[in-house]
Amino acid sequence: MTSTVGPLRIGNASGFYGDRFDALREMLTGGQLDFLTGDYLAELTMLILGRDRLKDPGAGYARTFLKQLEECLGLAHERGVRIVTNAGGLNPAGLADAVRKLADRLGLPVRVAHVEGDDLAARYPDALAAHAYLGGFGIAACLEAGADVVVTGRVTDAALVTGPAVAHFGWGAEDYDRLAGAVVAGHVLECGTQATGGNYAFFTEHAPEKLRRPGFPLAEVYEDGSSVVTKHPGTGGVVDVGTVTAQLLYETHGARYAGPDVTARLDTVRLGADGDDRVRIDGVRGEAPPATLKVGLNRLGGFRNEVTFVLTGLDIERKATLVREQLDLVFREAKSRPSGIRWDLARTDHADAVTEETASALLRLVVRDADQDVVGRSLSAAAIELALASYPGFHVLTPPGKGAPYGVFDDVYVPQGAVDHMAVLHDGRRIAVAPAHDTLVLEDVPEPALPEPLPDGPTARAPLGLVAGARSGDKGGNANVGVWARTDEAWRWLAHALTVERFGQLLPETAELEVARHVLPNLRALNFVVVGILGEGVAAQHRFDPQAKALGEWLRSRRLDIPEVLL
Repeated sequence: MTSTVGPLRIGNASGFYGDRFDALREMLTGGQLDFLTGDYLAELTMLILGRDRLKDPGAGYARTFLKQLEECLGLAHERGVRIVTNAGGLNPAGLADAVRKLADRLGLPVRVAHVEGDDLAARYPDALAAHAYLGGFGIAACLEAGADVVVTGRVTDAALVTGPAVAHFGWGAEDYDRLAGAVVAGHVLECGTQATGGNYAFFTEHAPEKLRRPGFPLAEVYEDGSSVVTKHPGTGGVVDVGTVTAQLLYETHGARYAGPDVTARLDTVRLGADGDDRVRIDGVRGEAPPATLKVGLNRLGGFRNEVTFVLTGLDIERKATLVREQLDLVFREAKSRPSGIRWDLARTDHADAVTEETASALLRLVVRDADQDVVGRSLSAAAIELALASYPGFHVLTPPGKGAPYGVFDDVYVPQGAVDHMAVLHDGRRIAVAPAHDTLVLEDVPEPALPEPLPDGPTARAPLGLVAGARSGDKGGNANVGVWARTDEAWRWLAHALTVERFGQLLPETAELEVARHVLPNLRALNFVVVGILGEGVAAQHRFDPQAKALGEWLRSRRLDIPEVLL
């Protein structure tokens, strides 16, 4: 189905497993589309699906997607919209078969294909789930053979866009600039409404009613790899250079954004307004991909339990010390002490507060161990037995439970040729997808020149967020914080002021960790990667904000000396 006629309109209807259910129908009825994608997978989702499959070998896929199709498959078929989704999770063949049965029941002549080969569990027997991140050429092979619905397991999020673009435009494996442009468009779309005003740093600049129900994004992708990000007319939210910049910086590292098909150079991306709720993306350069594929390993790490003590009024620190010493004594005397014990005191209390809640601080205890009984009954008994024997005003938010399993995420890398990437067509034929022929070792780009600093002048102590936006997220045990300026003047200041040292001063939790700073002048942005702040990944719930979703907003709230000319 090679074509040079464009643009190709690709929409998104899901940014995670649990996203708005009616988005599929909204996208199908809101305007013209050629393809509709849905991203259902994340590191935590793979663990959830893995536990589902332990209970039922026929499970392992996102059942929500099947329920959405129950309402919308006929609508998609009627409108000629083809669907590409990674909702197959750990069982893409099972979901593809379920979609075929649904189509037969609905009397729809829908051709369903799937992509497999990502499952490497046999090589990692200690993992609950082990999946390589595949690229878009398997999806393209399914579409070129006529599939109406393509279901995948673990592919890169951007592959949901590159696959349709390759099939439509006939791009080859070495069309790196075009592929990179589609990867960038796919990265903007993958998290759904985060590109249309959701979770946006400068949300207060828009009318509240505009952001109450943001519409989902779509990209008009052109044959040269450029694109325009927009949304259906009349839907909520906003698409502007700021919302697209925020999403571009989300969960990325350096200037090289590597994938199985191509490495996209984020330092070449150019953004520009293209009308109301329209942002053009062009100038993206691509390079050969790395010789290896990332493999996500999810395993059960043990069991965890937690209890939050409420400390009210006076002597908060001494109350916290008392209950900690009491429980430490219990742990020392117990037959089995939890292997991991962590206390965190959140000073949410206010002096002379007018409500009891605002007069209270929260002391959180988290315990971990390989033995569920050690973190279950022993903690429950120890915590509750203190009810009449501890600090004044003793109570807890909820009694501790019996302990719940937690997961651990690791990533490893395998040669591209070590994975049997396979397109399973709607007629049952199996087409092997070749690994990348040419590859490049992934290296950081040289540090670009910084802009000329602002001239000296008066400053004022103010929050960073008055002049800079931020978005943060998780990648395994690491977090990234992308920070951008909206004017050239603010960029001239930010590029020099927000060093790694200053970053550590503003966010003391990061001061003892490895932090890398990457400069993206085209986006007027800095991207900080904080190594190890999330411990063993989101499923391990290592910290208060286990996915670092609010790390950027914490940074924006911190005060420093800012030139008055920017305020």
